[in-house]
Amino acid sequence: MNRSLCFSLLIGVLSSAGLMPLQVSAQVQKITPGFRAALKMREDTLKEYSRQMVMAQEPAERFRYDSLFIRSFVRALQFTNSFYYPFDSVNISKLYAPDSAFRIFTWQAKKDEYVVMQRGAIQMRTPDGKLKLIPLHDQSMFTKNPMDSVRSNENWIGAIYYKIILKEYKGKKYYTLIGFDEFSVGSSKKWMEVLSFENGQPVFGNPAISFEDDEEKRKPQHRFSIEFKKEAKAFFNYDPELDLIIVDHLISETDEPARKNTYVPDGDYEAFKWKNGRWVHVTKFFNQKLKDGQFPTDAKILDDAGKADEQKLEEQSRKNYEKERKKNGGSPTPPSPIKKKP
Repeated sequence: MNRSLCFSLLIGVLSSAGLMPLQVSAQVQKITPGFRAALKMREDTLKEYSRQMVMAQEPAERFRYDSLFIRSFVRALQFTNSFYYPFDSVNISKLYAPDSAFRIFTWQAKKDEYVVMQRGAIQMRTPDGKLKLIPLHDQSMFTKNPMDSVRSNENWIGAIYYKIILKEYKGKKYYTLIGFDEFSVGSSKKWMEVLSFENGQPVFGNPAISFEDDEEKRKPQHRFSIEFKKEAKAFFNYDPELDLIIVDHLISETDEPARKNTYVPDGDYEAFKWKNGRWVHVTKFFNQKLKDGQFPTDAKILDDAGKADEQKLEEQSRKNYEKERKKNGGSPTPPSPIKKKP
């Protein structure tokens, strides 16, 4: 299967994670029959544009369809109450906030294996149904240290989002975004950052990623990411039953910690727990739930040469997750990880 088709399938998985909240679904009837029919016609066109901006063989063609898609999508969103129209068949990620205050669209434009840019926009829910759309401009290629800055929509750190988590602290709402980034020719990234709003405008990042409980103290970060080998699968998602963001712990399979394109899961997990308006890092979460010596070690994760066995690492990672969730009162089946393209 080629990379473009894999990406197309990925978007479908991501979009399925962003089903409309019930309060939004109940408002779909706000769209008049005439507008709904017009939006359906535009959706058919957008579906084809979104497919071609991924599947077209030449970069110039992909970017041409990307441009056509953006212009056509904005025109479609200008219909009154378009906020409630799901655009289910359009091949981009579409996520509604849990409180239905906004929805966020994200996708990527790919020149080649070395240049990948994210696109995005936030559509705000408005009382009169008129369009309020905030474009997101990916500036991550021009950023040396993305972890230490508050950002606006003009200098966004791009990602294809697949989860939004709503938390409140001292009367203010914070939306944590988790997303995927096809970062480089040899490695991929997954991102987490906190989105808030000031005077109706998005604010990406704040020093809410805390490592205060770690033995090795680190300064708070404005966002957090993991980087891992292109062919690996790394779990990074929110577990609503445990109320934790669960992250695969990564190791270098070649014992070269400076080379992120060698990182793979080792079967252990870290976590982040919301506490006093911050996501506080928990080292080896499941280990802390067990007595000494009880952590499962069903699979041998290193071969006789001391090299990581990736298949066993992935299997062990999932087994550990299932066992520890069951022991700690959660469902024995973990949420399905977002599968990245090979």
